[in-house]
Amino acid sequence: MNETGANPQPDQEQAPITDAGPVVVFRNVTIAFDGPPVLEDVSFSIAPGETRVLLGPAGVGKSVLLKLVNGLLRPDQGSILLFGEEISHMPEQKLFPLRTRVGMVFQEGALFDSLTVRDNVAYQLIQEQVPDAEIDQRVRDALRFVELEETFDLFPASLSGGMRRRVAIARALIRTPELLLYDSPTGGLDPLTSTTIIELIVKERDVSHTPSLLVTHRLQDAFILCNHRFDPEQGRMVPLPKGVTDPGTTFLMLEEGRLIFDGSLHELVKSKNPFVREFLE
Repeated sequence: MNETGANPQPDQEQAPITDAGPVVVFRNVTIAFDGPPVLEDVSFSIAPGETRVLLGPAGVGKSVLLKLVNGLLRPDQGSILLFGEEISHMPEQKLFPLRTRVGMVFQEGALFDSLTVRDNVAYQLIQEQVPDAEIDQRVRDALRFVELEETFDLFPASLSGGMRRRVAIARALIRTPELLLYDSPTGGLDPLTSTTIIELIVKERDVSHTPSLLVTHRLQDAFILCNHRFDPEQGRMVPLPKGVTDPGTTFLMLEEGRLIFDGSLHELVKSKNPFVREFLE
């Protein structure tokens, strides 16, 4: 609720659907689990090449929203389009091909302790019985992207928390996804390691231009993502000029399951919504 007692509304209208077609569309989505709605009347879209940062404290429905995107949960009301297909009531067997087009970086990495890094990254390819030689090459390419090629034969127990998170990103990239979902990719990491993870996300955004949705409660991560670009000549992330932000990186914010903000970084910091102001301050 805002100060007037009415349900808060997004600070700007939902972006129109372009001729190119959005990758994801939520239309008036509501979901509840034997209680008050976890998400209520949520509408937004993700355009090709766009990076959306979903902000909010714990318990506002961010992770639930991610699970709705690839059909792991179904809404009670509303509709969800993924790659132009309505998935709200799609049978599970029809969802499988769509999910293979989505890369997911789970909270805490979610690696299999009993498998090597090679087999963790290649897990989906192994299930599809891709030839070993092709798997090895693709895994090495993915690990090279996250600068961990030397971990190929290691087990997760021998890796630091940040390294495990980077392996999780490599796993999400192994099939050249058409959409990337990041569930609190820096959660539980120290500031230096968190910056390393965000730098990889900036690199993926600027090299591959893969549309993505990143969930975080860390404003620092969101601002770094918006205020930096990856410089291929230097091989690292560099700040954008003062006052310039990445035009394809925009923000969403949830409060008590309702979408209260949808817009740019400039609009976010200028917002007069009390919840947004409190979160930023």
